[in-house]
Amino acid sequence: MNESSDDASSALGIYQQFRGLVASGQLGAGERLPTVRQSASDLGVAPGTVAKAYKMLERDGFVETRVGSGTRVSASAAVLPGAVVEAIRELVTRGKASSASAEDVLTAVRAMWARR
Repeated sequence: MNESSDDASSALGIYQQFRGLVASGQLGAGERLPTVRQSASDLGVAPGTVAKAYKMLERDGFVETRVGSGTRVSASAAVLPGAVVEAIRELVTRGKASSASAEDVLTAVRAMWARR
């Protein structure tokens, strides 16, 4: 494989990773993606590779990029609002810290959801 096909393969993998996070609700509407440079550093790839992946995400409507605001998950692509995703992250963190089981936490959430 030559360097440009490696780059394209890496960009596709990054695209699929972020698309999966949006589609699964792990990234909510309005949540900001890391900068291209930060993602490149985190993933050990060139910034141009990440930029290609972000352009693909934008092309397919998963993110919106605005100068000064960065790249954010688009409202139309997100499963959940960003605030709900953040609250879920906090719940998971607190649940794990208190050694609660995932099933007990989910049961409590379902019970509260049914009451409201």
